[in-house]
Amino acid sequence: MKILYGVQATGNGHITRARAMNKALKQKGIDVDYLFSGRQQELLFDMEEFGNFRCCRGLTFVTQAGSVQIVKTIIQNSLIQLYKDIQSLDLDAYDLILTDFEPISAWAAKKQYKKSIALGHQYAFEHDIPKAGDNFMTRFFMQHFAPATIKLGLHWHHFDQPILPPIAETHPEPANIINNKIVVYLGFESPEEVICFIEPFNDYQFHVYGNFSQELVAKSSHLTHIILCPLSREGFKADLASCNGVISNAGFELGSEAIHLGKKLLVKPLKGQMEQLSNAVALEKLGLGTIMETLDFAALKHWLTNFEAKRISYPDVPAAIANWIVNGIEDDEWISNKELADELWGQVELSRVKPTATYHQKNA
Repeated sequence: MKILYGVQATGNGHITRARAMNKALKQKGIDVDYLFSGRQQELLFDMEEFGNFRCCRGLTFVTQAGSVQIVKTIIQNSLIQLYKDIQSLDLDAYDLILTDFEPISAWAAKKQYKKSIALGHQYAFEHDIPKAGDNFMTRFFMQHFAPATIKLGLHWHHFDQPILPPIAETHPEPANIINNKIVVYLGFESPEEVICFIEPFNDYQFHVYGNFSQELVAKSSHLTHIILCPLSREGFKADLASCNGVISNAGFELGSEAIHLGKKLLVKPLKGQMEQLSNAVALEKLGLGTIMETLDFAALKHWLTNFEAKRISYPDVPAAIANWIVNGIEDDEWISNKELADELWGQVELSRVKPTATYHQKNA
């Protein structure tokens, strides 16, 4: 069996989900080729496990100062190149197309009448779930950006809809969860503003991930409670495992990992982005996180001292999906999304998490 797996590479969340699915698909003996779009290939990192993957321009959003820039987004994207990439993608060698909100593979499958499965958080929005910033244009965009024969939506809760639990990447279990260790990943915000935002809270140890200039690193070197960390998958996993909380934008995949590990969440959704606005509402509705519309000192202080984390242990969703794919292709018949969803949600466990240690400044 051979699959083409198209992955939206604008953010790291889709790629993280693809890593988990890659392992599960390989365990089933499935031969997978990968196509990534939405980011220049030289800006991708830690991609060795995907082999000789293909990279296309695709479509992406332009953001600045924590909000989507509509005009710049229109200017930067090329519909002509998108059309050419869709037309030139030959799918004859594949038994199935799998797309994680990736438009080139999805539309090529539609044009060539290939069976396709869409897997991702965005497909949950076709159901009755918490939404914010929703309108006709966003609904049209969600439904037509990356279409598929079968759609598997993912979310932190089922909301009585036929959607699946999230695909949460596994992390090493730390000996201790450090009470005042906080991971910060605000990729859509100015690094200078983020540092200014957290600087007054020197009773906490902030591990801030992002792309930082040498000038900023030097300027911030005296702040012993703020550690600037370059983007690193393994380093991030280790810090996420041992921290008590996460401050981030309202992306789905990082939120899923944090919830699965029992980390409290403070999120600043990207302005003008329906998915992130809706994610923030869902987190608050489920009691899994706190929202701040701006980099709000009062919100941060209250969250640091008052919010208590929940842990939701999600099952091995990638293995279940991989098994579902194999059985569906072999039998030429797929069990319904609802049956698969009910099976997985029946394995979900909820618990409270309490930190077991405190970071001391002398350990910096």
